[in-house]
Amino acid sequence: MKVVILHSEIGDCASVDEQDVLVQVDAVKGALLALGHEVQALPFCLDLVSMASRLRRASCDVVFNLVETCGGQGRLIHMAPALLDFLGIPYTGAGTEATFLSSNKLVAKRILRANRLRTPDWVDLAGGSVKGPFPAGSRFIVKSVWEHASVGLEEGSVVSPRNREELRGEIRGRLDALGGSAYAERYVDGREFNLSVLAGRRGPEVLPPAEIEFVGYGDGRLRIVGYRAKWDEKAYEYHHTPRRFDFGPGDRELLRSLERTALRCWDLFGLRGYARVDYRVGRDGTPWILEINSNPCLSPDSGFTAAAERAGLRYGDVIGRIIGDAPGEG
Repeated sequence: MKVVILHSEIGDCASVDEQDVLVQVDAVKGALLALGHEVQALPFCLDLVSMASRLRRASCDVVFNLVETCGGQGRLIHMAPALLDFLGIPYTGAGTEATFLSSNKLVAKRILRANRLRTPDWVDLAGGSVKGPFPAGSRFIVKSVWEHASVGLEEGSVVSPRNREELRGEIRGRLDALGGSAYAERYVDGREFNLSVLAGRRGPEVLPPAEIEFVGYGDGRLRIVGYRAKWDEKAYEYHHTPRRFDFGPGDRELLRSLERTALRCWDLFGLRGYARVDYRVGRDGTPWILEINSNPCLSPDSGFTAAAERAGLRYGDVIGRIIGDAPGEG
């Protein structure tokens, strides 16, 4: 089978998180070649006429979609599947609608809330879900609406505003660093979990749950999986936020609950191929859905790959299952 790996176009000044897509391209290409496929990598650009022509000339059977940004913007991530839909080319991962709905975090939160799935309250420049005044000591974390990979997210992103207007001022002041669109979400002090989901012959399979540990953080440091924790190899946070897969009997019911809601998210958003749902669990044991990632990182050292390995799957098995779940394949 002839496969095109479609990926974000990476410029000379690309950040380390953007450059990671090239690591994914190499890894996926190696796995596809080992599976016996003919493979070509193709960067995706904003010139859709040229892009359509290049894809037609490639004459592939399926596209392995690794596009995370378009023109350096996460808000345009859905342009790749939209163009592939227009061209009638099968592709891996979530479809256009699912990509848009899950990538816009505010839209995703409204869908979750409408379906009685817990997600932290929020405030945005147009309104939000928070009603009434803020209780004393309320904390919010200011996030990008569109950008993923913890772009612009650090311990300083957590603020304690006295009122709504003060919080909106915090949001406005951070727009440039957060891709031009931001919101503030109630900060949940507690544990952080990632639930990876992979397509299979019998439907989606939840891979072993992972918890991010905050080693040596103590009571004075906020537990945030920010940009430095993910991408800065020289940072304290990078070396003190390992993931773990071993849990005691006391976490059994919690993990079952997280697995059930991860599958509900898969169905609710119409996900396909692979996905990851991120949670915070409050100190009272209440789980809250933070984000739904319809195209989590597939680098060999990523959390998704680690969860798959924990389930006994080789990297090639994962890639084979993802491409097998593309429409018209499998």
